[in-house]
Amino acid sequence: MGTTGRRPGAYVCGIDAAMDLIGGKWKVLILWALNERPCRFGELRREVPGVTEKVLASHLREMEADGLVHREAYDEVPPRVEYSLTPRGVSLNAALEPLGAWGRANVLGVSPAPGQMRENDDVPLVTGAA
Repeated sequence: MGTTGRRPGAYVCGIDAAMDLIGGKWKVLILWALNERPCRFGELRREVPGVTEKVLASHLREMEADGLVHREAYDEVPPRVEYSLTPRGVSLNAALEPLGAWGRANVLGVSPAPGQMRENDDVPLVTGAA
């Protein structure tokens, strides 16, 4: 999938473009929840505590339009709808994984798993909030 039609030509860099797709408090949490397995709407709502139904529905529609999430409606009674990641959503989650590791190590203070960034690596650590 190419451009999303949000702000064509207005991006300053790739990070700006990516942040346009995942901006806000809930989208990355929705992506992360769907990384585990496909979920129905109610399951997602429980996986992302604090999100309202309205915001979750809105974000899922946006993420579907952006090619990150696939919505599968089953012809059953009662109706069943499942959300899952598209290959594009999976690749975005993979790109976000190092950011999550950085947050665990530098904000939450959780020791990284073997092979992840450590305190004595060449990258300076940020302590506390700015």
